[in-house]
Amino acid sequence: ALVQKEKRKQLHCSLHLVFKRTSILHTIFFHRTLTLVRPKDVDCDLFEITYVQCGLAELEKEVDEKINQFIAWAEKHPNRKSQVCLSFFDEKNKHPGWFSSKTERVYWEQWFINLHVTSPKGQGKSRGSKAPANTKGQALEETSSRRDALSLLIQEVLFQIINYANEKKDHIPPISDRIFNHEILVPR
Repeated sequence: ALVQKEKRKQLHCSLHLVFKRTSILHTIFFHRTLTLVRPKDVDCDLFEITYVQCGLAELEKEVDEKINQFIAWAEKHPNRKSQVCLSFFDEKNKHPGWFSSKTERVYWEQWFINLHVTSPKGQGKSRGSKAPANTKGQALEETSSRRDALSLLIQEVLFQIINYANEKKDHIPPISDRIFNHEILVPR
């Protein structure tokens, strides 16, 4: 089976700021959902970014649940690299018999989202550091600078998703009247 893989890219970011509020997963789903949907523009409240959701309540709920699972994992494992995988597949009967009808998943596209979740500076445990504490102004400037850099990175990733999804369509199965079979794997 032909499996297309999105370029692996590290996203050095604060999880709550990026993964939850600028959902990369929603963007991928929107560009791979070929059924009739009601697009819903979502403005990110932290960045000047707008992304599109499919407007399908069940899908939004599923994506949000997986994002929340990932956030819970990341909070228990701070400063660790991780990966979320969104896979699209067809189900095919595998050797049908009289008493069993096993199916197998044939993946036709997988998106690997590599994340390196980092704690903002100053929130980690200090172990007797002799360095002077950040002043409030320096901290705000650093936060603003990080937010600007993160905003540019998110825009770049979203454009990469859109470009890839628009260019690579030959491997997509015929359009059905429902959303494609999919699974979202997050660390546990």
